[in-house]
Amino acid sequence: MATATARELVLTVNGDRRSVAPGTTLAGLLAALELDPRLIVVERNREILRDRATFDRVVLADGDVLELVHFVGGG
Repeated sequence: MATATARELVLTVNGDRRSVAPGTTLAGLLAALELDPRLIVVERNREILRDRATFDRVVLADGDVLELVHFVGGG
């Protein structure tokens, strides 16, 4: 289990604990996870973030709970 230090924040991402640096944005987290923000729906602390254009301005906070849902195409 990850714990926060003075130089880390602890988030829960899809049920798993993850440490990130202070100042990490949602866009930065998605990039680190190699996820395309155009194909992801993000729920942060039980609120769906609808405007993907703001992901680079959403600064993550210690204790945030994120659910990331990836779209899969098919036919």
